[in-house]
Amino acid sequence: MALFLKLPAIPFPVSLRHGCSLQFRSTATPTTTRTALSPHNVSFHTNMTTQKLPILLFDIMDTVVRDPFYHDVPAFFRMSFEELIECKHPTAWIEFEKGIIDEMELARKFFTDGRPLDLEGLKDCMRKGYSYVEGMEELLHSLKDNNFEMHAFTNYPIWYEMIEDKLNISKYLSWTFCSCISGKRKPDPEFFVEVERHLNVDPASCIFIDDRMRNVEAAKEIGIIGLHFKNADLLRQDLSLLGIGISTNQTKLAQE
Repeated sequence: MALFLKLPAIPFPVSLRHGCSLQFRSTATPTTTRTALSPHNVSFHTNMTTQKLPILLFDIMDTVVRDPFYHDVPAFFRMSFEELIECKHPTAWIEFEKGIIDEMELARKFFTDGRPLDLEGLKDCMRKGYSYVEGMEELLHSLKDNNFEMHAFTNYPIWYEMIEDKLNISKYLSWTFCSCISGKRKPDPEFFVEVERHLNVDPASCIFIDDRMRNVEAAKEIGIIGLHFKNADLLRQDLSLLGIGISTNQTKLAQE
């Protein structure tokens, strides 16, 4: 469980295990940084003696891990998603994500009409629904093999520990930035500033990947490079446009 411990910067490697030749360089000036952050106008070039790899910040739900809330959870309650939204408490889950309330208080407040919540049943439903988004474990594996520093940057409650228990995501990235620990949620600019402050790097040294465009735009506002996630193949293409070309060693992953 990561509690914002200071992590050392990862130096740019002299050589990469898969033959990737990468280098991170931001050519944007302070006045243009916020408007120049897309795969089409930012690039990473080779200068191994002075530059470092970019730091990758990953949203988790529906970017790295399938979110069971939209299909599995309504089915658990035997209602449609629209019916669930109508009868659940409007802010209880957000409060849970921010660490304001614990899971017992969530159970008490979950439904606006006060009906009881089968908390353990809900948690079991969530556990069963967690799985890697197609292609993402292979991509994370390749990025790790190429010495990228990666962090989770997620709006999620303490139940992120259930994701970790099932999928062992920490073998690829650190659970560094979780809303339940920070008390802040994306797209709050303060959450992004906190990330920048903790990493102690220029924001243009970071690439943020999220399936929600409003979060990507919030990252760009403070100078972080933002990529809108749609699927693993398109993310690989977006990274390639930034000069980050990697290959997936699926055989090695399967053996592990």
